[in-house]
Amino acid sequence: MKLARYLVNNREKYGIVDGEELREIKAPSGDWNLAERMESGPVAGLSEVKLLAPCRPSKIICLGLNYRSHAEELNLALPEKPILFMKPSTTVIGPDQDILYPPQSKRVDYEAELGVVIGRRAYRVERSGALDYILGYTCANDVTARDKQPPDGQWTYAKSFDTFCPLGPVIETEIEDPESLTVTGLLNGRVVQQAPTADHLFTVAEIIEYVSGCMTLLPGDVIMTGTPSGIGPFEPGDEFEVKIDGIGSLRNRLERL
Repeated sequence: MKLARYLVNNREKYGIVDGEELREIKAPSGDWNLAERMESGPVAGLSEVKLLAPCRPSKIICLGLNYRSHAEELNLALPEKPILFMKPSTTVIGPDQDILYPPQSKRVDYEAELGVVIGRRAYRVERSGALDYILGYTCANDVTARDKQPPDGQWTYAKSFDTFCPLGPVIETEIEDPESLTVTGLLNGRVVQQAPTADHLFTVAEIIEYVSGCMTLLPGDVIMTGTPSGIGPFEPGDEFEVKIDGIGSLRNRLERL
Protein backbone atom coordinates (compact mmCIF):
# COMPACT_ATOMS: atom_id res chain seq x y z
CA MET A 1 0.00 0.00 0.00
CA LYS A 2 1.33 3.41 -0.99
CA LEU A 3 0.26 6.28 1.27
CA ALA A 4 0.45 9.89 0.16
CA ARG A 5 -0.17 13.36 1.54
CA TYR A 6 -1.36 15.91 -0.98
CA LEU A 7 -3.11 19.19 -1.75
CA VAL A 8 -6.33 19.37 -3.72
CA ASN A 9 -8.40 22.56 -3.95
CA ASN A 10 -5.98 24.09 -1.41
CA ARG A 11 -6.90 21.44 1.17
CA GLU A 12 -4.39 19.01 2.69
CA LYS A 13 -5.48 15.38 2.49
CA TYR A 14 -4.13 11.85 2.90
CA GLY A 15 -4.75 9.06 0.43
CA ILE A 16 -3.88 5.63 -0.88
CA VAL A 17 -2.26 5.60 -4.32
CA ASP A 18 -4.02 3.19 -6.67
CA GLY A 19 -2.42 3.37 -10.09
CA GLU A 20 -2.99 6.92 -11.33
CA GLU A 21 -5.62 7.66 -8.69
CA LEU A 22 -5.72 8.63 -5.02
CA ARG A 23 -8.40 7.36 -2.66
CA GLU A 24 -8.82 9.82 0.17
CA ILE A 25 -8.49 8.40 3.69
CA LYS A 26 -8.95 9.74 7.18
CA ALA A 27 -6.04 11.92 8.29
CA PRO A 28 -3.90 10.12 10.87
CA SER A 29 -4.13 11.21 14.48
CA GLY A 30 -1.88 9.52 17.01
CA ASP A 31 -0.85 5.99 16.09
CA TRP A 32 -1.61 4.85 12.57
CA ASN A 33 -3.66 1.67 12.26
CA LEU A 34 -5.15 -0.26 9.37
CA ALA A 35 -8.79 0.51 10.22
CA GLU A 36 -8.05 4.23 10.27
CA ARG A 37 -6.30 4.06 6.91
CA MET A 38 -9.03 2.07 5.19
CA GLU A 39 -11.81 4.62 5.78
CA SER A 40 -11.79 5.97 2.24
CA GLY A 41 -13.54 8.91 0.67
CA PRO A 42 -13.45 10.71 -2.72
CA VAL A 43 -11.11 9.67 -5.52
CA ALA A 44 -8.80 12.12 -7.31
CA GLY A 45 -6.38 11.68 -10.19
CA LEU A 46 -2.69 12.01 -9.39
CA SER A 47 -2.43 14.65 -12.12
CA GLU A 48 -5.04 16.75 -10.32
CA VAL A 49 -3.20 17.04 -7.01
CA LYS A 50 0.10 18.33 -5.65
CA LEU A 51 2.02 15.70 -3.71
CA LEU A 52 3.51 16.86 -0.42
CA ALA A 53 6.05 15.20 1.83
CA PRO A 54 4.13 12.04 2.82
CA CYS A 55 4.40 12.68 6.58
CA ARG A 56 4.95 15.54 9.01
CA PRO A 57 7.74 14.38 11.33
CA SER A 58 8.31 15.95 14.71
CA LYS A 59 11.98 15.06 14.18
CA ILE A 60 14.24 13.49 11.60
CA ILE A 61 16.97 11.20 12.93
CA CYS A 62 19.88 10.66 10.54
CA LEU A 63 22.81 8.26 10.42
CA GLY A 64 26.30 9.06 9.28
CA LEU A 65 28.60 6.47 7.71
CA ASN A 66 26.05 3.65 7.67
CA TYR A 67 27.22 2.25 4.32
CA ARG A 68 30.53 0.45 4.22
CA SER A 69 31.19 1.91 0.74
CA HIS A 70 30.67 5.47 1.98
CA ALA A 71 33.05 5.07 4.91
CA GLU A 72 35.66 3.61 2.57
CA GLU A 73 35.08 6.47 0.10
CA LEU A 74 35.97 8.96 2.85
CA ASN A 75 38.86 6.84 4.21
CA LEU A 76 37.19 6.74 7.63
CA ALA A 77 37.14 3.92 10.14
CA LEU A 78 33.92 1.94 10.35
CA PRO A 79 31.87 3.14 13.34
CA GLU A 80 31.33 0.75 16.24
CA LYS A 81 27.90 2.22 16.98
CA PRO A 82 25.48 4.37 14.96
CA ILE A 83 26.56 7.97 14.39
CA LEU A 84 23.44 10.09 14.92
CA PHE A 85 22.48 13.63 14.05
CA MET A 86 19.13 15.36 13.61
CA LYS A 87 17.39 17.61 11.14
CA PRO A 88 14.58 19.95 12.23
CA SER A 89 11.09 19.55 10.82
CA THR A 90 11.56 22.84 8.91
CA THR A 91 13.94 21.08 6.50
CA VAL A 92 11.17 18.89 5.07
CA ILE A 93 9.86 19.41 1.55
CA GLY A 94 8.02 17.14 -0.87
CA PRO A 95 8.40 15.89 -4.44
CA ASP A 96 9.18 18.51 -7.10
CA GLN A 97 9.69 21.26 -4.52
CA ASP A 98 12.87 23.28 -4.90
CA ILE A 99 15.87 22.79 -2.64
CA LEU A 100 17.18 26.29 -1.86
CA TYR A 101 20.92 26.93 -2.09
CA PRO A 102 21.77 29.05 0.98
CA PRO A 103 24.04 32.07 0.48
CA GLN A 104 26.16 30.94 3.46
CA SER A 105 27.46 27.95 1.51
CA LYS A 106 29.74 27.47 -1.47
CA ARG A 107 29.10 23.72 -1.83
CA VAL A 108 25.81 21.88 -1.47
CA ASP A 109 25.78 18.07 -1.78
CA TYR A 110 23.11 15.46 -2.51
CA GLU A 111 22.81 12.24 -0.44
CA ALA A 112 20.30 9.59 -1.57
CA GLU A 113 18.85 7.60 1.34
CA LEU A 114 16.16 5.20 2.49
CA GLY A 115 13.75 6.86 4.91
CA VAL A 116 11.95 4.87 7.62
CA VAL A 117 8.60 6.30 8.77
CA ILE A 118 7.53 5.40 12.30
CA GLY A 119 3.92 4.22 12.67
CA ARG A 120 3.41 4.11 16.44
CA ARG A 121 5.03 5.42 19.59
CA ALA A 122 8.32 3.64 20.15
CA TYR A 123 10.45 3.79 23.29
CA ARG A 124 13.05 1.24 24.42
CA VAL A 125 12.15 -1.11 21.59
CA GLU A 126 14.09 -4.35 21.15
CA ARG A 127 15.42 -5.09 17.69
CA SER A 128 13.53 -8.39 17.50
CA GLY A 129 10.24 -6.48 17.31
CA ALA A 130 11.47 -3.16 15.95
CA LEU A 131 10.01 -3.52 12.45
CA ASP A 132 6.51 -3.74 13.96
CA TYR A 133 6.79 -0.03 14.83
CA ILE A 134 7.32 1.02 11.21
CA LEU A 135 4.53 2.45 9.09
CA GLY A 136 6.55 2.18 5.90
CA TYR A 137 9.45 3.47 3.84
CA THR A 138 10.08 6.48 1.64
CA CYS A 139 12.81 8.08 -0.48
CA ALA A 140 14.91 10.76 1.20
CA ASN A 141 17.70 13.20 0.36
CA ASP A 142 20.02 14.32 3.16
CA VAL A 143 21.05 17.60 1.52
CA THR A 144 24.22 19.00 3.08
CA ALA A 145 26.13 22.28 2.97
CA ARG A 146 29.40 20.39 2.79
CA ASP A 147 31.68 23.36 3.43
CA LYS A 148 29.80 24.00 6.67
CA GLN A 149 30.28 20.44 7.96
CA PRO A 150 33.30 20.20 10.28
CA PRO A 151 34.98 16.78 10.12
CA ASP A 152 35.36 16.54 13.90
CA GLY A 153 32.33 18.43 15.22
CA GLN A 154 28.57 18.76 15.16
CA TRP A 155 26.91 18.54 11.74
CA THR A 156 23.66 20.31 12.69
CA TYR A 157 24.33 23.61 10.92
CA ALA A 158 25.39 21.98 7.64
CA LYS A 159 22.36 19.68 7.58
CA SER A 160 19.57 21.95 8.83
CA PHE A 161 18.91 24.66 6.27
CA ASP A 162 15.26 24.97 5.26
CA THR A 163 14.41 22.60 2.33
CA PHE A 164 17.37 20.29 3.11
CA CYS A 165 15.21 17.18 3.68
CA PRO A 166 13.16 16.18 0.62
CA LEU A 167 10.88 13.18 1.34
CA GLY A 168 8.50 11.20 -0.86
CA PRO A 169 6.78 10.62 -3.09
CA VAL A 170 4.87 8.08 -0.96
CA ILE A 171 5.18 5.80 2.06
CA GLU A 172 5.29 2.18 0.96
CA THR A 173 3.86 -0.03 3.72
CA GLU A 174 4.41 -3.48 2.20
CA ILE A 175 8.20 -3.82 2.15
CA GLU A 176 9.03 -6.92 4.17
CA ASP A 177 12.81 -6.61 4.30
CA PRO A 178 14.39 -3.12 4.29
CA GLU A 179 17.81 -4.72 3.91
CA SER A 180 16.96 -6.07 0.44
CA LEU A 181 16.44 -2.79 -1.45
CA THR A 182 18.60 -0.76 -3.82
CA VAL A 183 19.10 2.98 -3.34
CA THR A 184 19.97 4.95 -6.48
CA GLY A 185 20.82 8.63 -6.85
CA LEU A 186 20.70 10.34 -10.25
CA LEU A 187 22.08 13.79 -11.02
CA ASN A 188 20.39 15.23 -14.11
CA GLY A 189 19.49 11.67 -15.13
CA ARG A 190 22.98 10.20 -14.63
CA VAL A 191 23.51 7.56 -11.96
CA VAL A 192 25.97 8.85 -9.36
CA GLN A 193 25.02 6.69 -6.36
CA GLN A 194 23.81 3.11 -6.25
CA ALA A 195 24.08 0.48 -3.53
CA PRO A 196 22.07 -2.29 -1.89
CA THR A 197 20.78 -1.62 1.61
CA ALA A 198 22.45 -4.93 2.48
CA ASP A 199 25.58 -2.73 2.68
CA HIS A 200 24.16 -1.10 5.84
CA LEU A 201 26.55 -1.38 8.76
CA PHE A 202 23.55 -1.17 11.12
CA THR A 203 20.21 -2.64 10.06
CA VAL A 204 16.94 -0.75 10.36
CA ALA A 205 15.96 -2.91 13.35
CA GLU A 206 19.27 -2.21 15.09
CA ILE A 207 18.89 1.52 14.44
CA ILE A 208 15.39 1.64 15.92
CA GLU A 209 16.56 -0.23 19.01
CA TYR A 210 19.47 2.17 19.44
CA VAL A 211 17.54 5.39 18.83
CA SER A 212 14.47 4.42 20.86
CA GLY A 213 16.73 3.53 23.77
CA CYS A 214 17.48 7.24 23.98
CA MET A 215 14.34 9.04 22.82
CA THR A 216 10.69 8.38 22.10
CA LEU A 217 9.91 8.04 18.40
CA LEU A 218 6.46 9.35 17.49
CA PRO A 219 4.16 8.45 14.59
CA GLY A 220 5.38 10.24 11.48
CA ASP A 221 8.96 10.61 12.68
CA VAL A 222 11.57 9.68 10.07
CA ILE A 223 14.86 7.82 10.41
CA MET A 224 17.22 8.37 7.49
CA THR A 225 19.48 5.35 7.21
CA GLY A 226 22.62 6.81 5.65
CA THR A 227 23.90 7.31 2.13
CA PRO A 228 26.07 5.10 -0.11
CA SER A 229 29.26 6.16 -1.85
CA GLY A 230 29.13 8.69 -4.67
CA ILE A 231 28.15 11.83 -2.75
CA GLY A 232 29.00 15.07 -4.50
CA PRO A 233 27.99 18.64 -5.20
CA PHE A 234 25.19 19.88 -7.37
CA GLU A 235 24.55 23.35 -8.73
CA PRO A 236 21.53 25.63 -9.13
CA GLY A 237 19.40 24.31 -11.97
CA ASP A 238 20.46 20.70 -11.38
CA GLU A 239 17.84 18.03 -10.62
CA PHE A 240 18.58 15.22 -8.20
CA GLU A 241 16.48 12.07 -8.11
CA VAL A 242 16.35 9.37 -5.44
CA LYS A 243 15.02 6.02 -6.68
CA ILE A 244 14.27 3.02 -4.48
CA ASP A 245 12.76 -0.15 -5.90
CA GLY A 246 9.24 -0.71 -4.65
CA ILE A 247 8.82 2.88 -3.45
CA GLY A 248 9.29 5.21 -6.41
CA SER A 249 11.25 8.32 -7.38
CA LEU A 250 11.78 11.58 -5.53
CA ARG A 251 12.88 14.48 -7.73
CA ASN A 252 13.93 17.95 -6.61
CA ARG A 253 15.67 20.83 -8.32
CA LEU A 254 18.31 22.98 -6.64
CA GLU A 255 17.72 26.72 -6.96
CA ARG A 256 19.29 29.85 -5.52
CA LEU A 257 17.62 31.24 -2.42
